[in-house]
Amino acid sequence: MAMKGTQFGGGMEFLAILRVALRSLERHKMRSLLTMLGIVIGIAAVVASVSFGQGANQMVQAQIASMGSNLLYALPGSMGRGGVRMGWGSHSTLSLGDVQAIARECSAVKEVSPGVETQVQVVYENQNWFTEMDGVDVTFPDIRDWPMAAGTFFTEEDVRRGADVVVVGQTVVEMLFGDENPIGKTIRVKSLPFVVIGVLGIKGQAPFGADQDDRIEMPWTTAQKKIEGGTYLRFIAIKALDSAAVDLAQRQVEGLLRQRHHIRPDEDDDFAVRSMTQAADVAGAAGRVMTLLLASVASISLLVGGIGIMNIMLVSVTERTREIGIRMAAGATESDIRWQFIVEAVALSTVGGLLGIIAGAFLSGAVASIMGWPRFISMTALATAAVFATGVGIFFGYYPAGKAAKLDPIEALRYE
Repeated sequence: MAMKGTQFGGGMEFLAILRVALRSLERHKMRSLLTMLGIVIGIAAVVASVSFGQGANQMVQAQIASMGSNLLYALPGSMGRGGVRMGWGSHSTLSLGDVQAIARECSAVKEVSPGVETQVQVVYENQNWFTEMDGVDVTFPDIRDWPMAAGTFFTEEDVRRGADVVVVGQTVVEMLFGDENPIGKTIRVKSLPFVVIGVLGIKGQAPFGADQDDRIEMPWTTAQKKIEGGTYLRFIAIKALDSAAVDLAQRQVEGLLRQRHHIRPDEDDDFAVRSMTQAADVAGAAGRVMTLLLASVASISLLVGGIGIMNIMLVSVTERTREIGIRMAAGATESDIRWQFIVEAVALSTVGGLLGIIAGAFLSGAVASIMGWPRFISMTALATAAVFATGVGIFFGYYPAGKAAKLDPIEALRYE
């Protein structure tokens, strides 16, 4: 088939070159399929790894969000003995006065709650369970965005008089009560009787693996007087006005606590204020690094697939030397020959890329179902994979195409 012209661009010329390229690939079906397999595996690995990374990141972000939107915690400071610093929480520095001052003076704060925290053994009839006990205020459900599954949360009157009432998490219900309705039942905490008045809704696992439902909540006054026996707080839970006000709320709380604790400018804080936004940022950065790492490792298989295309195209040039000589003798130009081999390489990589995208999407969905991860297919990753597959064909097909185009027609016709 003769093709006139020295430039690639005419509509008929392109169709003619495309037909010749596809006919050549069709004559070697098995070789073409095996060559595409490297691209299929490479693209599938890239798509799946990016989906895994971003799906896992979404899961962590959802777990952080489940702890409460716009949430901050003020924690006690550290204590040093003999040059050894004991870590945050080792020194009691937070008081009820701090809570009241934050609520009164920090304009970016919506809700605030004192907190008393410890681990306790809870007993119901012949069942017992070791769990986390939090003493909090009535604002706790709003601060943590934690709905009730049954019953009610305790009231301001319960907090004022230090009532012996508790609200339990779903894990505690399962461990102590099974299928029995816990509302109105009496449990013992450190040998003291408490009436269960409510059950918290299911929150699930925290970002670092802790079970958020394995807990009981009671009025902070009750916990402080009857369980802990101290006067200082273990934490202060704070909710900012909205997500945009979290950083401002943190600065206001830190400035106020430094003022109240009489900390000089050259001295370190005797407290720490942590926000869930910081945790989300750290988790997001870690997730992006992991996704990039997975994609980089998967890209190696794509590189191997591209090398496979180049290898097969070089073999094809050798096998078809006489054919190339005949086409040149019939009027085909170097540009025609070059573009024929480039089109063949691009066709292999593009079809392989499309099959790889389908395989990667299926693989990521299957693994997400098995592992219980959120399903996430990145359209950006799919588009990038498609463009990259075409680029691989052009890059690794250019050298064999150039080699074919530079063959001497007379020598090619003599080739056996």
